[in-house]
Amino acid sequence: MKPHPHYNLCHQIYCEAHLPSIISVRQLTKQYASGFQALKEINLDIRRGEIFALLGPNGAGKTTLINIICGIVNPSTGTVLADGHDIVRDYRAARSKIGLVPQELSTDAFETVWATVNFSRGIFGKPRNHAHIEKVLRSLFLWDKKDAKIFSLSGGMKRRVMIAKALSHEPQILFLDEPTAGVDVELRRDMWEMVRGLRASGVTIILTTHYIEEAEEMADRIGVIRKGEIILVEDKSALMTKLGKKQLHLQLQQTLQAIPDGLISQQLELSADGNELTYTFDAQSEQTGIAELLKKLDEHGIGFKDLQSSQSSLEDIFVNLVRT
Repeated sequence: MKPHPHYNLCHQIYCEAHLPSIISVRQLTKQYASGFQALKEINLDIRRGEIFALLGPNGAGKTTLINIICGIVNPSTGTVLADGHDIVRDYRAARSKIGLVPQELSTDAFETVWATVNFSRGIFGKPRNHAHIEKVLRSLFLWDKKDAKIFSLSGGMKRRVMIAKALSHEPQILFLDEPTAGVDVELRRDMWEMVRGLRASGVTIILTTHYIEEAEEMADRIGVIRKGEIILVEDKSALMTKLGKKQLHLQLQQTLQAIPDGLISQQLELSADGNELTYTFDAQSEQTGIAELLKKLDEHGIGFKDLQSSQSSLEDIFVNLVRT
């Protein structure tokens, strides 16, 4: 008996949905001796092969969470698995799966680019692989700088070296903690092109960034952390649909003194000069809402000479989330 033609596709979707997460965080807390609780019962799953953006204001706990997963900071309670390995009980195996590009530029200033990247690979017990190191350096446009001392490089080039070090041992998970902070536009573009290439090769990317437009462009899913708590994890497209707002701006043919009684609603606002109506709606009510509005405007004899639409960005959504 042959399987239904949709069976293979459905089976694939089911299997992908039930694959174990490459990072699994359960009931994670971090409290310092001072009494400050940096993380509060964090539960988080990061899918294999995705780009996951972790957003939050300064002091929200982003770096603390990353440092715990990477084994730099010890948790107070809870568990973290990296590709199935407990980050405390099986530290070496877990850490070998992870590459970290920290915010701070920290490397031996008097070493050459080649030496420092090659040394990073050796730290993880990996055998020498000059072909891999060359590939990494070329992908980051560092090959012509391979013999240069670190101290002689620009800030942007030093940032590239930090990424090369993180990739030297061929990790399956890459953390980028504010990787484009303070770098120029060209480097930022090159870096995101490299990130896309890594994701295509199967590497899972977790990034924090203050440039929210980058998360909007790059991420598959968004997580928002506030005051040590994860308040939202959502597919980017679903988040934009669910929380994003759209607006229709209508330039009126004649000035209105006030919105007619039959049109008064929280979704409709009149500009101070009476020359523009703004209708706010979500994706679910887009077609019916606009059609109903235009019908009512016609019934009240209100004409318009121009209309424009706008949509809230991920930054708008983020600001509203962390403000509440």
